[in-house]
Amino acid sequence: MKKILVSLAAAVAPVGLLVGLAGPGEAAQQNVVRTDSGLVASKAVGDALVYDGIPYAAPPVGSLRWKAPQPAKAWSGVRESTLASPCPQQDNPEAPGGSSTEDCLYVNVTTPAKPSAEPRAVVVWIPGGGFFSGAGNSYEASKFAGRGDVVVVTVNYRLGIFGFFGYPGLPGSGTYGIQDQQAALRWVQRNARAFGGDPRNVTVAGESAGGMSVCAQLTSPTATGLFAKAIMQSGSCAFNWADNSQYPGQAADSPWIPAGTVQANGKEYADDNKAKLACKPGQSMLDCLRAAKSDVLVDDTLNFTQVGYGGTAVVPLSPARAMKAGLFHRVPIISGNNHDEANGWLAAFGDIKDYPQLVKNMVGAQKAPQVLQHYPQARYDSPAAAWGAVTTDRIWSCTQVATDQQAAAKVPVYSYEFADKHSPIAAPGLGAAHAMELPYLFRLGGYDFPMSETQQKLSDQMIDYWTAFARTGNPNGPDRPHWSPTGAQAVKGLSLAPTDQGGIQPVNLTAEHQCGFWAGL
Repeated sequence: MKKILVSLAAAVAPVGLLVGLAGPGEAAQQNVVRTDSGLVASKAVGDALVYDGIPYAAPPVGSLRWKAPQPAKAWSGVRESTLASPCPQQDNPEAPGGSSTEDCLYVNVTTPAKPSAEPRAVVVWIPGGGFFSGAGNSYEASKFAGRGDVVVVTVNYRLGIFGFFGYPGLPGSGTYGIQDQQAALRWVQRNARAFGGDPRNVTVAGESAGGMSVCAQLTSPTATGLFAKAIMQSGSCAFNWADNSQYPGQAADSPWIPAGTVQANGKEYADDNKAKLACKPGQSMLDCLRAAKSDVLVDDTLNFTQVGYGGTAVVPLSPARAMKAGLFHRVPIISGNNHDEANGWLAAFGDIKDYPQLVKNMVGAQKAPQVLQHYPQARYDSPAAAWGAVTTDRIWSCTQVATDQQAAAKVPVYSYEFADKHSPIAAPGLGAAHAMELPYLFRLGGYDFPMSETQQKLSDQMIDYWTAFARTGNPNGPDRPHWSPTGAQAVKGLSLAPTDQGGIQPVNLTAEHQCGFWAGL
């Protein structure tokens, strides 16, 4: 799930102080808040105050590598608002040049600058990036917090081999990144009031692997009481892919894998890389692995990008199975996709000319005629467009619809589809592909992407929907079309598009994405 990115001062805050610590371009005064580990200072950004780089757990280094997150050490003095390093990952637009810094378990907190007489709702954002890339730093939330009148917390968590490694006998195998997210949510419970937030009104939200992480939290017994609402964008409990469908040669799989398999994969990796890891004579393999240089491990981080289940109380069951069985926290949910989700992966298939062969590679020779009859190439502008429609529906839309149906039997679910085909981060012809909705909610990398008047209106409406939901569990309010919760049969929601592309209007997501066909296939 690679993402496509171009790369409070509150009346209720009990310990807010104003001190003269401003730098160039910042406000003349800063707000200082006392967290449970020490004082942190803000910087002014737009209509918000931003507290970057607050540790929520101890650095997971040395003997703490591949262990449950431990409490952060208290500090003296005032921590300035400075972005922390992304967690270790290979080079990508969110971490140019990559990162090998394991001291990365930090949150960024953004609050409206204006005071509030009442505690504000809190949104905790879990970044996406396929469980191998991404950072909370990418999501500058001043627009979201200021317009929406909410507190926003963006989270770093361990990724790849550092977050989802396993080894025989290693407690928590395959779940360290999920445990980090829960540690951050517990930090919010302890510290929300200091920033003017309400710990009883927390929404956990995320996109792509972040959305799948939200599903893991929805179905995790150890997340009980940590949040009151959930938002899953382009990532769900039922997410999975067929053979050769997301990448050529990739076998069918899902984000969820038995912990025993994670451990077996870890043992195989360690046995094959003793020389590379520089193991010493007589040293246990786990001691060798914990002593290995982080940049050596980053080289192989893509071998560990699935969440382990069954080996710990954190993820006792496959989240897909747990959701289907109704074993999830009873909280309201927003859930949705982008209209052309899979178009972001078309480039992996090169110059697509033989669309029927791609379908055959995905579903096999016996079922291929049914898919080709249901998605005839003549209906689309090109073989690539046909393949994009097939893989969007099969991999993304219908798995999200399945999760929506399962959840809607127990809780209110507000389903949506982002449908602006000209997002400011979309390449020509890509359409409303994966991650294209993100600049409508956040200043990605701190940058305001240029939007037309109708796109800016859509951005405002989306922030209003999301933040009204965070405050009340209902996204509705003035200056935007009514959004009804979906039923548990046909999943109906809203199509989110600018007015010059049809505007915001009802959509039957089950029918639009042929989910009955895929369920029958």
